[in-house]
Amino acid sequence: MQAPDPSSVLDLIEAFRRSKTMFTAVRLGLFDLLDEAPATAEQLAARSGTQPEPLERLLEGCAALGLLNRRDGVFSNTDLARAYLTRSSPRSLAGYIRYSDEALYPLWGRLQDAVRQGGPRWQQVFGARGSLFDHFYRTEEARADFLGGMHGLGLLSSPAVVRVFNLSAYETLVDLGGGTGHLAVAACERYGRMRATVFDRKDVIEPARRRISASPARERIACVAGDFFQDPLPRASLYAMGRILHDWDDARCAGLLRRVHAALEPGGAVLIAEMLLDEDRCGPASAAMQSLNMLVCTEGRERTESEYRALLEAAGFVDVEARRTGAPLDAILAHRKE
Repeated sequence: MQAPDPSSVLDLIEAFRRSKTMFTAVRLGLFDLLDEAPATAEQLAARSGTQPEPLERLLEGCAALGLLNRRDGVFSNTDLARAYLTRSSPRSLAGYIRYSDEALYPLWGRLQDAVRQGGPRWQQVFGARGSLFDHFYRTEEARADFLGGMHGLGLLSSPAVVRVFNLSAYETLVDLGGGTGHLAVAACERYGRMRATVFDRKDVIEPARRRISASPARERIACVAGDFFQDPLPRASLYAMGRILHDWDDARCAGLLRRVHAALEPGGAVLIAEMLLDEDRCGPASAAMQSLNMLVCTEGRERTESEYRALLEAAGFVDVEARRTGAPLDAILAHRKE
């Protein structure tokens, strides 16, 4: 019997090398330096505080991955790198990449312990009380970097999430834990009568206002500070939660959904943006990997459509419908039971 093709196994063996190559180049600011002007390895080494020969290998690795061009010894950014790996790009994922390198990479190194013992690995890896979120809100610079990364991720999904269902019947939206407001912006730009409120931590509000100010819908979007587990929630006809429920266990999710149900106006609904697992929980691969990511990072996990339906119906919602968006996040819409 002929042995199976080993290419997929070999690819998985090497996958972390590709990630770490990109992570390191972003952490060193190489794409930002090349955004200013193309340069040789020697020139970049002088500007980045690195050694020319090792740096050249890193640059060559980035070129092999399609992130850089090289011509006559001079490196330059590809369009892909310019759009997603430079800090100056409005679609930058650089903040999320730095977060992945600084936090997720070492946490995933303890995946075996998480599987054996259960629970997130934050204290084991970093020796600090609190959570991943406390760490990334610890300073203004860290907060800005984290929010910038989440904003870049949000831009990949929010337009699709607000488009996959017709939300024109809802005039008021509360974007719960809305961060920089990318979902509220996408909704208000698509639905001209909608007014939105971004409800998030006090230290997120000012960065959110700055992002929102660039939108033509800015006059219809407000920001309110609060803790969505404890503080009163604003009344609205539509609530949205993007990448919120996957951070928490079923009990915390159920409590939050009950609070949202109580805050909704008659005829209201909740829109959830998360990665949806297939019913057998063995795919898509991106959702399965994200569920493992939640294992090492938080007390949460990714869920199937039926699992979200059970949580929503227990909280009083009806007519639950899930739709794949083709973007990184899928969407679920459920209506308030009268």
